[in-house]
Amino acid sequence: MTSFRLTARLSALLLLSAPASAQTAAPAPTTYSTSANVRQTVLPNGLTVLTKEVRGAPVVSVQVFYKIGSRNEAPGVNGIAHQLEHMMFKGTTDRPVQFGRLLGALGADFNAFTAYDQTAYHETVQKEKAGAALALEADRMVNAQIDPGGLASERKVVLSEIEGDENDPQYRLSRAVQSAAFPNSPYGLTVGGTRRDIEGFTADKVKTYYQKYYSPEYATLVIVGDFNTADMLNVVRAQFGKLGKPGTKPVASSVPLVGNGNEATLGSPAAKAPILLREAGATPLLSAVYPLPEISSPDAAAIRVLDSVLLSGRTSRLYGALFESGLAADGGTSPNQFLRGGWYDFNFAPAPGKTVQALDKALLAALAEVRTRPASAEEVRQAITQIRAAEVLGSTSVDAQAQSLGLDATTAGDYRFTDRFLEALARVTPADVQRVAQKYLQDSSRTVGYFEPTTVQAGQGQSAPTTSTQEAFNAGPPVDPAEVAKYLPTFPAPGSAGVTLPEQYRLPNGLTVFLLRDTGTPTVSLSANVLAGREFDTDAGAGLVDLVAGNLLSGTTTRDAQTLSRLIDGVGAQLSPSASRFGVAIGGASLSPDLPTLLEGLSDVLQHATFPDKEFKLSQARAIQGVRQADDSPGSVAQKIFRKTVYPVGNPWQTFSTQSTLASLTQADLASFYGSHYRPDTTVITLVGNFDPAQVKTLIEQKFGAWKASGPAPTVAYPVIGRPSGVVRAYPQLPGKTQAVTYLGYQSIDRKDPRYYASLVLNQVLGGDTLSSRLGTELRDKQGLTYGVSSGFSAGKVAGPFVVTLQTNPADTEKAVQAALALIGKVRAEGLSETEVNTAKNTLTSGFVVGLSSPGALAGTFTSFYSDGLPLDELRLYPQKVNAVTAAQVNAAAKELLDPNNIVVVTAGPNKGP
Repeated sequence: MTSFRLTARLSALLLLSAPASAQTAAPAPTTYSTSANVRQTVLPNGLTVLTKEVRGAPVVSVQVFYKIGSRNEAPGVNGIAHQLEHMMFKGTTDRPVQFGRLLGALGADFNAFTAYDQTAYHETVQKEKAGAALALEADRMVNAQIDPGGLASERKVVLSEIEGDENDPQYRLSRAVQSAAFPNSPYGLTVGGTRRDIEGFTADKVKTYYQKYYSPEYATLVIVGDFNTADMLNVVRAQFGKLGKPGTKPVASSVPLVGNGNEATLGSPAAKAPILLREAGATPLLSAVYPLPEISSPDAAAIRVLDSVLLSGRTSRLYGALFESGLAADGGTSPNQFLRGGWYDFNFAPAPGKTVQALDKALLAALAEVRTRPASAEEVRQAITQIRAAEVLGSTSVDAQAQSLGLDATTAGDYRFTDRFLEALARVTPADVQRVAQKYLQDSSRTVGYFEPTTVQAGQGQSAPTTSTQEAFNAGPPVDPAEVAKYLPTFPAPGSAGVTLPEQYRLPNGLTVFLLRDTGTPTVSLSANVLAGREFDTDAGAGLVDLVAGNLLSGTTTRDAQTLSRLIDGVGAQLSPSASRFGVAIGGASLSPDLPTLLEGLSDVLQHATFPDKEFKLSQARAIQGVRQADDSPGSVAQKIFRKTVYPVGNPWQTFSTQSTLASLTQADLASFYGSHYRPDTTVITLVGNFDPAQVKTLIEQKFGAWKASGPAPTVAYPVIGRPSGVVRAYPQLPGKTQAVTYLGYQSIDRKDPRYYASLVLNQVLGGDTLSSRLGTELRDKQGLTYGVSSGFSAGKVAGPFVVTLQTNPADTEKAVQAALALIGKVRAEGLSETEVNTAKNTLTSGFVVGLSSPGALAGTFTSFYSDGLPLDELRLYPQKVNAVTAAQVNAAAKELLDPNNIVVVTAGPNKGP
């Protein structure tokens, strides 16, 4: 989705770029290729295999895309692709174990999704485990267990997802608009399905669908990472070659399940009058849809440029017309093009005091203007630069590269589609942009809907409609880890995957810098942190820290907001500040040649921000609206009351912003905090990527060397507190909610506690993984008392709380709470088994390697470790320290760190309590 977030981007200086002429707006074609070094192999059974060797991290991403999705459905079977996706995790005839447990035991980062044109399964593992991942995918391609009992249990999970969607007014509005826009098209159906159709699925119906479409000729297998292609293809042939029938050709696309299914979207009659939904919700909402052509249309590149011109930064057309004018508080645009059609989404929420009708009028005027006033050569040049850079910056990880290839192969029918798109992008002119605006954005072709809340429910905020599902799976009945291990495919022992540590140095002003050269991609990832986080908020001025971070990009002493917007966007780079408890994290990325621009932007906002009054007031109003929404969200309320119950007044952990504290803040408050807390001696900058370290050192000295700070750096005191006496209960009431959220916990340990590594293993088994944890198995899968459950120790540079979080039906809350307390007590008293401990250690160490496989993740980890006061060598020692933990140490930690008898329990929901 192309949605604008005020703090999500910083545009950059156009250092050497001259404006393109009106006739030739595009820069020279990029040499980057998404399909370079990709090898396509088609097995005799019709399976298409795409392999791409990528060195740099010892991991491999395995992804299977089936050419079947909700586009192939019809009324009566809407949601069957999604339902089957869930069933694919229920186990096979050879491996009657929930596949989430097997993939978790491999230490994989895994999930699945259903979309309009495909259903996909993906996992990223240590390279030695790639063969095991392939064996699991081959097994469930043909041997999945689909029986009435399994379908009944997984149907509940699918229906709970639908219920969650139904709670969102934006989803309900978008569904109504989509259905009206495409009444005779599968693209007018929902991806997740409808309750009526899902409840009507039988095991036989789902199994028939599975047997027809889950076969090699409908599948594309994508493997990207650290491997030898010839050896990997031998493994693929051994695992998949015996499936299906020899001599089968790959299927280009599958047809709808029922009838012919008119998939044409262009020319569908649009509703003339707005669809009006008057239901419970938070704010008015606007949703408009314009039909678009399929992804293979020659207009695809010009449509993407049009979208960037409309909404991609502060200088974009819709930002000025809707956001800068104060009409819109949130929203975005999204041009969606699929195999057989598409549509252009416009979704916005008006600012407080503004009407959805006024917002729509301004939107229509802005779209009319782009039809009549051509985009300038500079607008088109900048849009092309942003889109091309985004393709490169979004492909630095192996899983992102694999997913891009899989989507191109199944939606566009060609894994080289992105390369062809980039070539076409370079030829887009201002005349092309105006032409597609006139062709596709006519008022008469749109379908529009308004959501008008009948009662205020501030927790219902603006969110984007989704074009694919986000999954949670039922793990089934409890399974001993030793039993899971019996069904794991064999794999060689992973090699030592030590982290390469960066070069560290410090400028005379105290600024700390980490540099790690990585020539694997033509990019640089930036991670910076300033020790100016929410811990410095006071009860009287809570929200100040977030407003400062959110306004860093609003103007400096040398550049106003508009000039800042022409900074990094000019080269397609990214810079995004956000506040957290202990600091302000600033993430960024650029193509390697544009690193000077990225650092120029970072230097300017860290040293010279001015917090202009107009931008400050707009962000203040948005923040107040955000608090209104949070105050009616069960999760937000439960967290706030939990903290305020555990910690006394004055403790930084219990400070939360309110409407009144935000309203009391002034521009002078922001400037004062910025001047005293944004200092070089509390700032760290990490760069990981393709650069010359010597040149970068010179550049950093030029940009940051003159930054000065006076006096000692500000500090925060965290008073030591104990656990509560007995079980302390609180029930903040939120009438009308369909879910309750409960927080259970108390103050616990910090990162330097000698029990830290034992607590990691303990928590992994207790509630670190919903699919295989004790809490998930007992409360969710065995007793069916919770939609979701997790636990964690907030062990940072200061001691934080241990928390268990439950999402429940209000009628089941008390049972779930008692079951959670009983399980915590059982683990404390009886401990964990040797097998549970060993399985958890394997998952933690494998996940550690996979989690550091992208340059951005690596840069962020270096920064966070340093900011937390930890030596970077701890990263090298992490696997050793986890593996050294014994069952006896874990069980001793359980006795000391788990205490169900002295605990705070806060439930936010519709009930007043027992």
